[in-house]
Amino acid sequence: MQAERRLLLVVAVALLDADGRVLLAQRPPGKTLAGLWEFPGGKVEAGETPEETLIRELREEIGIETRAACLAPLTFASHTYEAFHLLMPLYVCRRYEGIPRPLEGQVLKWVRPKEMRDYPMPPADAPLIPFLVDLL
Repeated sequence: MQAERRLLLVVAVALLDADGRVLLAQRPPGKTLAGLWEFPGGKVEAGETPEETLIRELREEIGIETRAACLAPLTFASHTYEAFHLLMPLYVCRRYEGIPRPLEGQVLKWVRPKEMRDYPMPPADAPLIPFLVDLL
């Protein structure tokens, strides 16, 4: 029997620009998985819906505003890490206000979906790329 692992619910978003590029954020030094590229998002806090989490995280991490109606669920990742199991819904967002800027020491880059494999990603994020390639 496997050791009990906690389930971690994290939500992420493929933020799209007018040219069909996706915003990736590079995890800053000092954080777990530092240097890897990921979709913006974060942990769902107690009492929050995934959409509320994304609205909050986008405001805190990159300084943009969006609404729940602008977040469309696309797919999800389910990945076992050593200390926990990650469940991560991925949303797509095409409508938001403001210009994304790095507010937490991360590096931001707009990337075409077909080029996303050139950016090393955490194990849970990489399997989401084909869904974005198919969509865009």
